[in-house]
Amino acid sequence: MTHQPRTPEPLSTHDTTRIDDTRIKAVRPLITPALLDEWLPVPSAAQALVEASRAAISRVLHGQDDRLVVVVGPCSIHDHDQAMEYARALKQQADALHDDLLLVMRVYFEKPRTTVGWKGYINDPHMDGSFAINEGLELARQLLLDVLALGLPVGTEFLDLLSPQFISDLVSWGAIGARTTESQSHRQLASGLSCPVGFKNGTDGGVKVASDAILAAQAPHAFMGMTKMGQAAIFETRGNDDCHVILRGGKLPNYSATDVEAACALLRAAGLREQVMVDVSHANSSKQHQRQITVAADVASQVAAGDARIMGLMIESHLEEGRQDIVPGQVLRPGVSVTDACISLAQTAPVLDTLAAAVRARRAHAA
Repeated sequence: MTHQPRTPEPLSTHDTTRIDDTRIKAVRPLITPALLDEWLPVPSAAQALVEASRAAISRVLHGQDDRLVVVVGPCSIHDHDQAMEYARALKQQADALHDDLLLVMRVYFEKPRTTVGWKGYINDPHMDGSFAINEGLELARQLLLDVLALGLPVGTEFLDLLSPQFISDLVSWGAIGARTTESQSHRQLASGLSCPVGFKNGTDGGVKVASDAILAAQAPHAFMGMTKMGQAAIFETRGNDDCHVILRGGKLPNYSATDVEAACALLRAAGLREQVMVDVSHANSSKQHQRQITVAADVASQVAAGDARIMGLMIESHLEEGRQDIVPGQVLRPGVSVTDACISLAQTAPVLDTLAAAVRARRAHAA
C-alpha cells in the first residue's frame, strides 16, 4: 500500500487566548531567590544563630530543654524602623530571661485574609495597592538579617508556597496558619522546611486537622516547586520531626487545662508527642487584645503547676497597643498594628516575667 503524504494545513497562528489566562491582568518578572541571596547573603554570625536557635527549639520539642518557647511580636510587619525598635527592646528581654524563656521574635510578612484586604509587607510593601513584590521580598529579607544581627531569632508564618525560597534560610521557627493547616501543599512544604513548624488548629477549633498535619509533615513527600535559581522542579523531602500543635481557639477558646488535656489525648491516640503551644491571641482572646494578658496568666498557672506538655506561647505585641486602619492619605500612628490589635511592649514585659517565673516553678515541681 502506497503511503500518501498528508496535505499540509494552511499556515496560521493557533489562538489560545480564548481559553488561556483569560482572567490574568498582567504578568511581571519575579526576582529569583538565588539573586536575592547574592544581594543579601547570610553572614556567618546569622547562620550560626539560626542553626543554634533551631536546635534549641528542637530540644524543647523533644523534652531535652524545659524552657518555654515564646513567639512574640507584631501581628504583622509594616515598617522596618518600628520593627527594629521593637526587636532591640525584645532582645533585652530575651537576654534577661534566657534561662527560662527561649524568645523568638514574631516577624510576619504575609497575612491570610478572610475575604480581601492588605496581604502584607511582601505582597504590598507600600500599602497602596502597587504590589511591589520584588521590593517587598528584598525588604523582608533585609529586615530578617537586621533582626538576626541583634542576636534575636525570628519566626514567621509560611503562607505563599514560593516565598520560603527567598527567606526560609533565616527563619528559626515557622507556623502554618489555621486556614492552611488542612492544605496538603502546606503539609508537604512543612515536610521539607529546615526549621521546626507549628500547625494551628482549624478555624472551627478542631485539633485533629493539626494532628493530621503533623503526621503528614513527618512523612516524605514529592511535589512541584521552584528552585533558588527560579527553575521549576520536583522536590523530594525527608519529612520533619520537629512539628507541633498550636492551640489558637475556634468557636470557643481552647487554652484551659481541660483543653490542653483534650488536645494531648488526641495527640497520644495518634502516636504523637503530647505537647502544645498556646496562642493567647486570636480566638483564645476573643479578638480582644488586652485579654491576651489574662489568657497568658492562665497558661502560666498551668505551667507553674507542673504541666510539661505546654512547650510554648504566642503573643501579639507591638510598640503601642491597639490597631489602626490603612486609610489612603492618612498618616499611620507609629508603633500601632495595621492588622490585629496587639498589646504594647510595656504590657508585654510583665507577661514575660510571669511566664519565666512559671518555668522556674515547674522546675521546682519536677525536682
